[in-house]
Amino acid sequence: MSTTSETPVLDTLMAMTADSLERCGLAPDMLILTRIAALAAMDAPAVSYLAHLEPAMQEHMTAAQLQDVLVAIAPIVGTARVMSAATHITEALGIAIAVADAGNANPNTM
Repeated sequence: MSTTSETPVLDTLMAMTADSLERCGLAPDMLILTRIAALAAMDAPAVSYLAHLEPAMQEHMTAAQLQDVLVAIAPIVGTARVMSAATHITEALGIAIAVADAGNANPNTM
């Protein structure tokens, strides 16, 4: 299989996500919360949560809602996974803030 893209993995993930969104009847905020729960259940890395931060902000979701998801799934996935998810979400937020700060940095002051 030949590909002309320089980011075939990212392109594939984006296509899978778009297809999932197209076929899903959940409201956008519920979709994001469901995906956060799935990421926690799988002990996903911070970068996986990072991909969901902007859509969550666009839906005006709050930290309290994310915490509620972790509380709701704790009896199912366990303490270790919930604590890991909380850590990875925090790391993802830190990455997002660092990227935003870097984009807003004044090159004349560096």
